[in-house]
Amino acid sequence: MGRPVPTRVAVLGAGSWGTTFAKVLADSSKEVAVRLWARREEVTLEINGSHRNSRYLGDVVLPGNITASSDVSAVLADAQLVVLAVPAQTLRPQLAGWKALIPDGAVVVSLMKGLEVGTDARMSEVIAAELSLPADRVAVVSGPNLAMEIARQEPTASVVACSDHDVAAWIAAACTASYFRPYTTTDVVGVEIGGIVKNVIALAVGICEGRRMGDNTKASVITRGLAETTRLAVALGARAETLAGLAGMGDLIATCSSALSRNHTAGHLLGQGLTLEQVTVRMNQTAEGIKSAQAVLDLATQLGVDMPITDNVVAVLQGSISVNDLGPRLLARDLKPEGEHTS
Repeated sequence: MGRPVPTRVAVLGAGSWGTTFAKVLADSSKEVAVRLWARREEVTLEINGSHRNSRYLGDVVLPGNITASSDVSAVLADAQLVVLAVPAQTLRPQLAGWKALIPDGAVVVSLMKGLEVGTDARMSEVIAAELSLPADRVAVVSGPNLAMEIARQEPTASVVACSDHDVAAWIAAACTASYFRPYTTTDVVGVEIGGIVKNVIALAVGICEGRRMGDNTKASVITRGLAETTRLAVALGARAETLAGLAGMGDLIATCSSALSRNHTAGHLLGQGLTLEQVTVRMNQTAEGIKSAQAVLDLATQLGVDMPITDNVVAVLQGSISVNDLGPRLLARDLKPEGEHTS
């Protein structure tokens, strides 16, 4: 692109990942002014006053070049890079209100990992449609990115995806910190689908763990989960090798194995016998797999892609089967060779 690294960045969404990514951007260059939009005034006061967002990141200290505001117009003013980190199902209506405030020429980045219920649209598609942006001004960041670990500056790699490789490289340069290493790709579909479906697979793994099933079971679900994720991604035009990388296998392993994962935690609670309503009350953050599972299955059905793990997770969420039935149903399949496109 030939443009310098951005010095004015807006991050919309002050949850765990939005705040953490703002920290990554601020740590990448002390010359950048990172403005973080928070819905609640008490969050902005804490970030500006004590450089903390204790609700999500505990005692982690945020860099001084991050400021927060609940005035979205002030946050977006003159921003060269706009990062979106809001719940997937609220994105479209929020964009409708923000469209006139996003500066001309700004590149928009999605941190969200979900499909829109009702349209089955990926977040990059929602952004492009609602903001009337060309593909080279919409990008995605995804990978094995557990927010708390990154906030604690534990070494992490990620992927920046954009149809224009130069734009992806420009964003990667803006978020390269001593503890955060972004790679680049033009396979936006593969990166997004990897980030979306892993949430559903993590629910399945969490349920199995909640039912006290062992590592063999969890490894089987993760491996076959990657296979069905790859089938869906390839059917949508992605490259299979993308799903073998950080945005596919890497993200899947992290999400399915960590207690820091919201989706893994939600599945674990379901496996222990809590109802969906009780799980929602217990958690103070969105488990995107619960919201997106039906949309993932709908998309797979439209494309004729077999996704047995997703199918059974949806059945659990809808109450048509119990968590006790999930494990046996995952293995009640016709015998066939193992291979990339088998289920």
